[in-house]
Amino acid sequence: MRFQDLGLLPELVSNAGYDAPTPVQSESIPAILNGRDVLAGAQTGTGKTAAFILPVMQKLYAGESKRSPRGLVLAPTRELAAQVADSARRYGKGLGLKQTSIFGGVSYGGQLKALRSGLDLVIATPGRLIDHLNQGSIDLSNVQTLILDEADRMLDMGFVRDIERIISKCHGKRQTLLFSATYNKGIKRLASKYLDNPIEVAVARENTVSESVEQTFVHVDQHRKRELLTQLIGLNDMHQVLVFTKTKFGADKLARALTGDGLPAVAMHGNKSQAQRTKALQKFKRGAARILVATDVAARGLDIQKLPYVINFELPMVAEDYVHRIGRTGRAGEKGDAISFVCATEHRLMRDIQHLLKIEVEFEVADGFEPTTPFPVKKPKHKPQPRKHGKSHPRDHRVRGKDDRPKHRNDKSSARYGNGDNSERPKSGGADSGRPTNTQNSRTQREGQRVEKKQRPDDTVSSKNSRRQKANKNGHGDWSGKPRQGSKRPNTGDSRDGFSPPKRKAVKRAVSAR
Repeated sequence: MRFQDLGLLPELVSNAGYDAPTPVQSESIPAILNGRDVLAGAQTGTGKTAAFILPVMQKLYAGESKRSPRGLVLAPTRELAAQVADSARRYGKGLGLKQTSIFGGVSYGGQLKALRSGLDLVIATPGRLIDHLNQGSIDLSNVQTLILDEADRMLDMGFVRDIERIISKCHGKRQTLLFSATYNKGIKRLASKYLDNPIEVAVARENTVSESVEQTFVHVDQHRKRELLTQLIGLNDMHQVLVFTKTKFGADKLARALTGDGLPAVAMHGNKSQAQRTKALQKFKRGAARILVATDVAARGLDIQKLPYVINFELPMVAEDYVHRIGRTGRAGEKGDAISFVCATEHRLMRDIQHLLKIEVEFEVADGFEPTTPFPVKKPKHKPQPRKHGKSHPRDHRVRGKDDRPKHRNDKSSARYGNGDNSERPKSGGADSGRPTNTQNSRTQREGQRVEKKQRPDDTVSSKNSRRQKANKNGHGDWSGKPRQGSKRPNTGDSRDGFSPPKRKAVKRAVSAR
């Protein structure tokens, strides 16, 4: 199929400069021209931008121009929004359509001026567009074609509520298009909510890398990555190398180090203003800087013609970002090389990438950069065996039965009374365990009469115990050994009113006569 056979205007075909359409273009462009909603997922670099911009501009050209925009493209990052805006200006040359880009990092003045002059197409990021909606500087009620580019990335960045609010401000009978490099279940759920009977365009299986990109994985220690990067670029005379790092601070540090090694490099990340980012990108494109060190902010939206090399200095935290990183090379049928430096601490990230792409990786080792820390070996998981009834696990404690209970009480009792049979214990108050307690027996038989037992000199302790029990049973419960307050004890030693003073000796105590 030729590109002019898709039903586009001759002006659009000549401006695009394509001879044959890509698979995503051949399936999407006719469906969009017929007014159908489209849910498209394709690899990075397969012409998704042209697949929706060309038919949308033809529909805007055929319609009646108004003061408010009739077409809206949402992009997750400034770079992607700027790339789509550049493509729209190039494709729509000579059609007389007004379009502008709205994103953060720049002043509101130029954007407000463009909105007041009247627009046909707006390419914006969700955050800055919400600001204009809050200020009332933009009206989306006439938007009849809404495009969500890289919709999965916008969902990952937390723009769900902003997207829902923007959609609610658009025309009720609109055409909605979803384009993304990764095509997963989350996108399908979003499509089921906002798309009306869409045509699904899946020209490749989910989360795949273009066949034109050759992937290489190098095992190297973390502290030697910069040295290896310098040697790799210098010895192979590489130009236009896009290097990805994990952090903004790391991007600045690596760019300064490479420049110090004689390799001109510039950094681009989210902390830089839009003017600084644009200047760094232009410097890289015209060859003034051989290396562009960037974070994942540049993984989506950078469209550099014939970019030959992409190097992952550090692996991304999310496996899907790996697909977008290396998708900057090998675009439009060109060949590209993707090289990833992997250290031992990144084995989990590497495992996630392999699981996502469903590939087996063979690591290479550079001469003179042999790693000292190997990858950890994954230990097989042993499933616990189910326990069987009637059999205890060897690690469990032995279950104690009745006979295994501690016998310290019985042992103590037998030691006190001479044998294990403690059924006939002597009662407290007896003078001797082997001597009969005549005093207690007589008191039991003759109630009310007090019988005193004659004390012997060697029976001091037993007599004290018997007198304490007598005092307790007579109503005197003071066991402290002290006389009750308010009572005057006679010095005769009579025990009827209480206990004897502790200092008096038992041998000298008088015994009352009967």
